[in-house]
Amino acid sequence: MAVIEWKLYETGHCRHPELATWKGGSLRSCEFPALVALLRHPRQGWVLFDTGYSDHFLQATATFPERLYRLVTPVSSMPCQSLVMQLRRDGIEPDDVGWVVLSHLHGDHVGGLADFPRARVACSLEAWQDLQARSRFSALRRGLLPALLAHADGSTWQWFEELPARQLEVPFDCFPNVRDLFADGSLLLVPLPGHAPGHYGALFHDARGPVFLVADASWSSAAIRDNAPPPGWVTDWLGSTPVYRQTLTRLHDLQHSAAAVRIVPSHCREWRPVGRGPWRTAY
Repeated sequence: MAVIEWKLYETGHCRHPELATWKGGSLRSCEFPALVALLRHPRQGWVLFDTGYSDHFLQATATFPERLYRLVTPVSSMPCQSLVMQLRRDGIEPDDVGWVVLSHLHGDHVGGLADFPRARVACSLEAWQDLQARSRFSALRRGLLPALLAHADGSTWQWFEELPARQLEVPFDCFPNVRDLFADGSLLLVPLPGHAPGHYGALFHDARGPVFLVADASWSSAAIRDNAPPPGWVTDWLGSTPVYRQTLTRLHDLQHSAAAVRIVPSHCREWRPVGRGPWRTAY
């Protein structure tokens, strides 16, 4: 099995009352980082899982009605935090990135996509079709910013649903309809429904064992450990509360049955990189 090194980058953060992200939280306002994973695949090279905030995001939300996005979820993202600038500091140019895998199409996950024009993009067709069917206002209500994808030609994208299917073994067998990006078992795309249409995580192995990037299936590792979902009004706003809670329960059960699996949400403060962050073949 291919061993993949990986690294997390923080592209800024937003603020929410903690209670809006899990039922055990308080009313105090907390920072939630926008984390992006860079994978160093032994055969495919550089692979990004999401792209975080960027100047494109700030421009797309500079005027109304899109400005409401930043009013509801106040965002802090400095130019030096953009993914493309951080990668350059690590000696990686945008054209060096071979693939961008999008967990879903919310603005805080696709904000930097335009900075990687030569990368192949992999995404759920369900997510793309949902975006295309929405008006500007309907998209905004669901956390989508079509301007961030105005440059995109979906006809050239790789749809998850068209990739080879794989049946996972214990302890991951509770997750159906898994797709194999490179048809070799090295990077698996796992449906994690409930948060948004076409919401997926990514499963791979580093030198220590399995790593599961779960995007927004939970806002924190603590919520997974405690099986503590956000309030229903939050999950109904963006997706489906019953489906979201079923996905969270599966992650909770996985965490408790297989403690060696590192489950990494995209907004968890526990996973914030320190300084420029280490390469992780282990954590």
